Amino acid sequence: MGDCVWLLRHGATEWTANELHTGARDVSLSDEGREQARQAGKLLAGRHFGAVLVSPQTRATETCRLAGFSDLAEVRDDLVEWDYGEYEGFTDEETQAHAPGWDLFRDGAPEERHRSR
Repeated sequence: MGDCVWLLRHGATEWTANELHTGARDVSLSDEGREQARQAGKLLAGRHFGAVLVSPQTRATETCRLAGFSDLAEVRDDLVEWDYGEYEGFTDEETQAHAPGWDLFRDGAPEERHRSR
């Protein structure tokens, strides 16, 4: 198959189930997310990876562990998710009510706490 890059996003959290902006805050996996991680591990079993990079956030490290790759993992601070600033934990509806037309990638996050783009 040659060299390729595989991306595996963390499993579901209670925040993602409720469609809340989930970024820099360290939200844990839900039971559904833990099962998703185990299933991902089954799908990826037997594959060789030259590197496994993971965010330090609990939902990412737990996904990595449950998928069976924590022994290969290198935790990287630069993989922490986007910081939604004061909009962290808001729904799209709540954010748009507060700032109509707001877009994270265009407008950035108000009072961004962790990193800039």
